[in-house]
Amino acid sequence: MDHQETTRPNNFIQQIISEDLKNNKNNGQVHTRFPPEPNGFLHIGHAKSICLNFTLAEQNGGVCNLRFDDTNPEKESQEYIDAIQEDIRWLGFQWEGDVRYTSSYFQALYDYAVELINKGKAYVCSLNAEQAREHRGTLTEPGKNSPYRERSVEENLDLFERMRRGEFAEGEHALRAKIDMASPNMNMRDPIIYRIRKIDHHQTGDEWCVYPMYDFAHGLSDAVEGITHSICTLEFEDHRPLYDWFLDQLDVPCHPQQIEFARLNVNYTVTSKRKLKQLVDEQVVDGWDDPRMPTIAGMRRRGFTPSAIRNFCEATGVTKSEGVVDVSMLEHALRDDLNKHAPRAMGVLRPLKVVLTNYPEDQVEQLTAPVHPQDESMGTRTLPFACELYIDVEDFKEQANKKFKRLVLGKEVRLRNAYVIRCDEVVKNEAGEIIELRCSYDPETLGKDPEGRKVKGVIHWVSAEHSLSAEVRLYDRLFDEPSPDSNKARDFKAFLNKSSLQVLAGCRLEAGLIDAKPGQAYQFEREGYFCLDSKAGGKDHLVFNQTITLRDTWAKIANEAG
Repeated sequence: MDHQETTRPNNFIQQIISEDLKNNKNNGQVHTRFPPEPNGFLHIGHAKSICLNFTLAEQNGGVCNLRFDDTNPEKESQEYIDAIQEDIRWLGFQWEGDVRYTSSYFQALYDYAVELINKGKAYVCSLNAEQAREHRGTLTEPGKNSPYRERSVEENLDLFERMRRGEFAEGEHALRAKIDMASPNMNMRDPIIYRIRKIDHHQTGDEWCVYPMYDFAHGLSDAVEGITHSICTLEFEDHRPLYDWFLDQLDVPCHPQQIEFARLNVNYTVTSKRKLKQLVDEQVVDGWDDPRMPTIAGMRRRGFTPSAIRNFCEATGVTKSEGVVDVSMLEHALRDDLNKHAPRAMGVLRPLKVVLTNYPEDQVEQLTAPVHPQDESMGTRTLPFACELYIDVEDFKEQANKKFKRLVLGKEVRLRNAYVIRCDEVVKNEAGEIIELRCSYDPETLGKDPEGRKVKGVIHWVSAEHSLSAEVRLYDRLFDEPSPDSNKARDFKAFLNKSSLQVLAGCRLEAGLIDAKPGQAYQFEREGYFCLDSKAGGKDHLVFNQTITLRDTWAKIANEAG
C-alpha cells in the first residue's frame, strides 16, 4: 500500500514508522493515540502533540485514538473532557471510534497488578511517604529495599484485595513493582503502581478507591488498545525502561514502541497547566479561554485559525533536542493565513465625525468594495456612503509635514473605496478638543484620481448613520518577558504585561459586520485582524477581539531599542 510517501514529513519518527512499514512490523499497521489528562484546558504545546499523533497516523494509512488518562480524579472534571474534545475537532482531527478512558481499563489494570504479584514482581509496601523517600536513595546513592519487599505472594494478594475494598486509610499501603532499588534510573527503584485514594471518579463513581499510577497505566492501556507507536515528549525518555518492563513482565496483546520528541516551548508564554490554572483561579484572566491565554480555546476565541496553528506546529519540526521557539513564528503563521483568507471590512476604533458640507443630506449611495482585494472569488461588499461619516482620530492633524499621508486641514485625502475629500474647517469643544471636521468631497473622484492633482493618502471610514456601535478589545502578549517561567527569584506573575488588554468603547464598524460569526476573522483595513467574541452579548452589544496587528510591533520595538 502506498501511504502517500511523497507527502510525509521526513522527521525521525516518520523514518522509524517507514522502516516498520517496510519490514511489515505490526502487520503493516500504524496506530497512535493522544492521551491527555483531563485536568485543564489544552495549550499550544498540546497542539503540537495532537498534530503529530493524528498526522502520523493519517499519512501512514493508520488511525489515532483519543484516550483520557484519568487516573487522578481529584484534579479532573467533565468540563475539561468536553473542552479537549472540542479543541481536537476544531483543529480538524477525528479520533478512531469512541472516546476512550484509562478508567475503562481499571479492572484490566487491576488484574495485571494481581498478575505481577503472582509472579513475585510486585508487593504491598507499608512505608509512609517520608520513610519511602529515605529508602529511595539519591541520584548518586542507591536506594534501600523496603522491609516489606519480601512479603509472600499470599499476603500481598490479601492486602491488595483489602486495599481495593477500602479497609485501609490513604497512605497506609501502596502497591510497588519489585525491580531494582540500586538502579541508576530512579524510575526503576520499585515504583508505586497503585495507591489508595478515597475519592469519587467522574467516570466510575465510587467503584474504586485504589487508582493506578501513570507509568503503570499508560503502557498497559496502549497495549490493550493495540497502539503501535506511543509518541510522547522527551521528559518521558527516562520512563521508557519502566514502560517496557511492565509490558515484558505481563501477558499483553502487543508491545507498543515508545518514541520521545522534544516538547514545544514558546517564549513570552507559560504552558504549565498548574500556573495557567492559577491565573484562572485568581481571576488574572477571564477563564481558560481568555484570548490572551496560550490555550487552544483562548486562541480560538481570539481568532486564530486551525490551519495557522497546524502550519506553525509543522514548521517547528520534530526533533530530540529541547529548544525555545520565538512566538513571532506563531504570529507569522497566523498573519500569513489571515492575510490570504480573512475578508476585509472597515472599523473606526477611535471615531472622529466628518460632515461633508457639499453632499446632499438626504442622499445615501451604495458603494461597492471587494471582500478580498487579492481574491475575486470572495465577491464584493456594499458600503453605504452619506454626508456624515466617521474617520479615526489618528488619521487627522491640523498641521503636519509631508510624511503624514492622511487628512490635514486644508488638504485632501482619499476615502478607501470612495471619494477624495478635503478638510475645510475644524470644530472644537470648550476644552479645545476636536469634535468634528467640516469637509467637502469631489464627486468626480469615485474610482479615479482628480484631474490635475495627485492624492497620495488613503484612510478608512464608515457611514455615521449606517455603521454599528461596538466594543473592541485590543489584546497583546500576556507576558512582557521572554522567559516568564524561568526566573527563580521572582514569581511568574511579576512578568504579566500590564498592557495586554485595552478596551475601546464606542467604536464604529462597517454595517455588514452585523452578520459576523464568532471565530470568523476579518481584516479591519489599516488596523489589524479582528473577530467577534464568542462570549459577548450578541447583536445588541457587539464585541470584537483583536486577533493580531497587521505588522509585528514587537519586532519594531526591539529594533528601535537595539
